[in-house]
Amino acid sequence: MPVMQRIQAEIEGHPIVLFMKGTPQFPMCGFSSRAAQTLKAAGAAEFHSVNVLEDPEIRANLPRFSNWPTFPQLFINGELIGGCDITVELYESGELARMIAETQKA
Repeated sequence: MPVMQRIQAEIEGHPIVLFMKGTPQFPMCGFSSRAAQTLKAAGAAEFHSVNVLEDPEIRANLPRFSNWPTFPQLFINGELIGGCDITVELYESGELARMIAETQKA
């Protein structure tokens, strides 16, 4: 499967997807760690993550797919939310918890 289709399948196959460096249990960068911790704090007990360090094709092509240059990248219900800073801002405003709660209703 071509890499752009694999990225699309990851996003469509899970309500919450975090493309990150490392895993939520073993993050490999501070921004990825903070984004994963923020998701958990906002109520996402479980979410799908993709370790871009283990898949160079996804790491190279996701920025073109999403038009977002950095990692991590958070997608909720198929929509790019943003990176670490936006995730933290949404958490602090309460918006992230609302977005996560909506994915759990579906």
